[in-house]
Amino acid sequence: MASIHNDIPLPAPARDVWDAVRDFGALHERLVPGFVTACTLDGDARIVTFANGSVARELLVDCDDARRRLVYAISNERLKHYSASVQVIADGETRCRLVWTIDMLPNELASYVQGQTRDAVSAMRKAFPPAAA
Repeated sequence: MASIHNDIPLPAPARDVWDAVRDFGALHERLVPGFVTACTLDGDARIVTFANGSVARELLVDCDDARRRLVYAISNERLKHYSASVQVIADGETRCRLVWTIDMLPNELASYVQGQTRDAVSAMRKAFPPAAA
């Protein structure tokens, strides 16, 4: 099983980043604008349209406010297994780390997913720019 791990420092308070992460239906507006172009809710799932035109149905597995941790899964014809967790960890009052871990099968799709995560991380950094001095 492939495991993709991203530990992303962000120049924003953990509460602000967590508020964007937990807003499950606003991924395209608050967390990764530009990387995700549309997101609609369908019960406990969101239908996500990416900038490259691909579409995924992501099922909300857990949203834990106390731990600032969200888990979602994807199940489709290409992926045998896809489980992802996103956790926001405070690093002082004005900074945090977003830890995003994806476990997936088949392994052959890992390089594609890793490339997608690089683009998503870039979008996150744009969504939470450093504060003006």
